[in-house]
Amino acid sequence: MLSRVFGWGRRSFDSLTEQEILALAISSEEDDARIYRAYADGLADQYPQSAKVFEEMAVEEDGHRARLIELHRQRFGERIPLIRREHVRGYFERKPDWLVRPLGIEKVRAQAEAMEVQAERFYREAAKRSSDVGIRKLLGDLASEEAVHESLARRLDLKHLPEDAKKEEATAERRQFILTIVQPGLAGLMDGSVSTMAPIFASAFATHDTWKTFLVGLSASVGAGISMGFTEAAHDDGKISGRGSPVKRGFASGIMTTLGGLGHALPYLISSFWTATFVAAAVVIFELLAITWIQHHYMETPWPRATFQVVLGGALVVAAGVLIGSS
Repeated sequence: MLSRVFGWGRRSFDSLTEQEILALAISSEEDDARIYRAYADGLADQYPQSAKVFEEMAVEEDGHRARLIELHRQRFGERIPLIRREHVRGYFERKPDWLVRPLGIEKVRAQAEAMEVQAERFYREAAKRSSDVGIRKLLGDLASEEAVHESLARRLDLKHLPEDAKKEEATAERRQFILTIVQPGLAGLMDGSVSTMAPIFASAFATHDTWKTFLVGLSASVGAGISMGFTEAAHDDGKISGRGSPVKRGFASGIMTTLGGLGHALPYLISSFWTATFVAAAVVIFELLAITWIQHHYMETPWPRATFQVVLGGALVVAAGVLIGSS
């Protein structure tokens, strides 16, 4: 691991021979073609038009690889040295984001353009180091093509992604984000904020002990977060509902549930009871406003309805906790 981090045991780019530079270029083009096809596979179901873009980019990389192999055959024969990106110190690496599902369309497009920029730089530097006219010409030509490739996604967009298709894909991506992250996160925030208000304020007014109140709030928040997280992850695998990864949904729900409860539990680390209570009440107001905004912004709930539901429900829960604790 340390050798990968610090580059120990790797070759410097300047130490590579012309044959090794060609071999590195061949393996890099092979890897990039695989990545583009993985993008295409990962996008095919939800973004079929963008999948076609990356399939064509993979075909372009195959063409580059074939030209490099042919030149290697002419200059050095049939045996291509095994040298890859990870063998060269300072050479750019591809992060395995393309293995993650589901793929985010905008992130994938940006990553593809970054890949082309890196490839162009490599070919320009490699061309400078070559004294063979044929090798230098091919590397220079590929650098120029990669420079055009930087806009290849844009050019293919014009072919495969008219504005209506782009809008449909953007809408689909937003919908998936809402289903996988926003909905379970909002449910968790509402549960953590509202359901823990009663025990926290009941404990506060029953004991007037801020530390005990904090412990009650902490245990209620963590317990609710664990419960909500496991429930969300276990009750729907997302395959039929289309709600996405159960692990992501579980984490979103569990974390937001815990944060929702901790928001008005943490003020009770303040030793003064009334100061802590007033701060906790202010946090409750902020939490309710945040829930209202999320409902309006992402769930498209009208402001009056969202405000009425959230504020009324929160006020009733707080009142119940205060009354129970004071009795």
